[in-house]
Amino acid sequence: MRSNVFRDINARRAVVYSELERTVWRYVSRNTALEPQIRMQAQMALNKTPREAAPSAIKNRCIITGRGRGIFNKWRMCRFQFRLHALNGDLAGVDKASW
Repeated sequence: MRSNVFRDINARRAVVYSELERTVWRYVSRNTALEPQIRMQAQMALNKTPREAAPSAIKNRCIITGRGRGIFNKWRMCRFQFRLHALNGDLAGVDKASW
């Protein structure tokens, strides 16, 4: 596999691993009922979390080629690979349209 596919896999793992912690820090920093000092500390802790642990770091990529555009989310394939696999009959429930 390509390096950008591995990078995407690691980013997805990091997001899952730190999701709860980031959610807690985010809610504490946005809670206006708390003291400003506590909110500031929560914001600083949120800023210290790794950049790759942010959900926006995840980019949908083709699991076969690593292409970052034209991805079908359900199958995680780019349109080229989706077409090849669909025509070969590798994807269950996908048929060539004819009308």
